[in-house]
Amino acid sequence: MAKKLAGKMKLQIPAGKANPSPPVGPALGQRGINIMEFCKAFNAKTQEMEPGAPCPTVITYYQDKSFTMDIKTPPASYYLKKAAGLKPVGKRNRPKGAVTPGREVVATVTIKQVREIAEAKMKDLSANDVEAAMQIILGSAKSMGIEVK
Repeated sequence: MAKKLAGKMKLQIPAGKANPSPPVGPALGQRGINIMEFCKAFNAKTQEMEPGAPCPTVITYYQDKSFTMDIKTPPASYYLKKAAGLKPVGKRNRPKGAVTPGREVVATVTIKQVREIAEAKMKDLSANDVEAAMQIILGSAKSMGIEVK
């Protein structure tokens, strides 16, 4: 017999760093999901990824308190900032794009780097081939104020 679906939720958790503290613990706890079981499973699945890379995760939970998770690749903006070598700034010590994209250029990346990012993100993008995926990544770069040469 099929499990009865209770709901879905989306979280963005750093790879290999899921722990019961906020924001992960309270989000899972109020839905009746075993927090430690989730943290162990998530950290095991993301251990081959770069530590600290933000992983968008879709958690499907059922009425019997079991769950499944779909871990996606880090966002294109993460890869673009890393390829451009942007340094962390601001309150949360994160790299930032341009304040006024289109008028301001904060960094540059090469077409080769864009291709590598597109190939890494291919399974999560709605593109049929690498060329179409590169166009999506180019659009993200432009909206962040990153120039492609």
